[in-house]
Amino acid sequence: MAAALLTGMISCNQAETKEEKKPGTFGEDVAFLQKHLQNVVVLQSSSDSSRVVVTGDYQARVMTSTASGSAGKSFGWINYNLVSSGKLSPHINAFGGEERFWLGPEGGQYSLFFPGGKSFEFDNWQTPGLIDTAHYNVKSQSANAITYQYAGSIQNYSGTTFKLDISRTIRLLDNNAIAAQLQYALPEGVKSVAYETENVLTNTGDSAWQEKNGLLSIWLLGMFIPSDQTVVVAPFKGVADAHAHITDDYFGKIPPQNLQVKDSLLLFRADGKARGKLGLSPLVAKSGAGSIDLENNTLTVLFYEVAPQGRYVNSKWELQKEPFKGDAVNCYNDGPLADGSQMGPFYEVESSSDARALKPGETLSYKQVTMHFEAADRTALKALAARLWSLPLEDVQQFLSKK
Repeated sequence: MAAALLTGMISCNQAETKEEKKPGTFGEDVAFLQKHLQNVVVLQSSSDSSRVVVTGDYQARVMTSTASGSAGKSFGWINYNLVSSGKLSPHINAFGGEERFWLGPEGGQYSLFFPGGKSFEFDNWQTPGLIDTAHYNVKSQSANAITYQYAGSIQNYSGTTFKLDISRTIRLLDNNAIAAQLQYALPEGVKSVAYETENVLTNTGDSAWQEKNGLLSIWLLGMFIPSDQTVVVAPFKGVADAHAHITDDYFGKIPPQNLQVKDSLLLFRADGKARGKLGLSPLVAKSGAGSIDLENNTLTVLFYEVAPQGRYVNSKWELQKEPFKGDAVNCYNDGPLADGSQMGPFYEVESSSDARALKPGETLSYKQVTMHFEAADRTALKALAARLWSLPLEDVQQFLSKK
């Protein structure tokens, strides 16, 4: 919950050198990144106009993507201010990007973000360098795929040191791979971009990781561009006690006009105007969270792995009674702080792996697929929403009309 304070402090710290730049085309974003960074790679398809841009300067981060070439819509939110400043900020460097690699947990007795013995307050909070400022090296590369590698170590709040290796592959997917993932062909009039990331964490130390000393999870966070007609869609298992496994009050209770829990779907307003955060336990979380933007006729969906009985790290800023009963999926809508400042606007969809007790040489592998679709008209968008979530667009329109 203290992340509410965190975001406010970040916003204030990074607003001083704001660059007056609005989200543009994919080509404009690539040119901007190439101007300010040294290691920018564009993955592209030979069969269509899909593109993805990644950088090792920001830990093998996917910065943005497009379904329509250089002149097409750019899907990822980029913190132009921070990137162009060429400076590093205290506590965290929120460069943006539509998929970044992190490790959990954030808070608790096994925290990776707080030094042992310190209170769980913002002044003591620090994003570890290997997921914030480290440069990841290219291990292999082709026209449509790239693999990065980083070797290092990290210590948790309880004093346990993890020696590890990180491997991260970003792979652009073609239409056949998209159809295979969806298990149906795309409707006529739909352009797409999709990529898979394969994230591998290896224990390179001499001893096994143990639950009593803390474990690590792979945490993937995506930042996207909102609109007044955007809603996050998060499917969940419609079991009798499902609501008990959904958290909707991280930053205070989300009001009903911004959140609808219907059947086995969450609809969450993603306009970048009111801060709120959701969390879904692995007991109810399902793969396939994403968003619909009626203003731009676009749809985004993320496919990830959920282990219902897995150990998921708890990231709350406190000493915890249940450190392995955290969220598998999170969704966030940005908005102004009490003083009117704001780092975004953006919205987020996040997923996490379970945490495992790896023996020396053992690995934890976690994959995620991100897909963006641009529909030529509302009919094609309606077909996609129906196939993915059995969600009528009329329900989305009705929800968004609430005040």
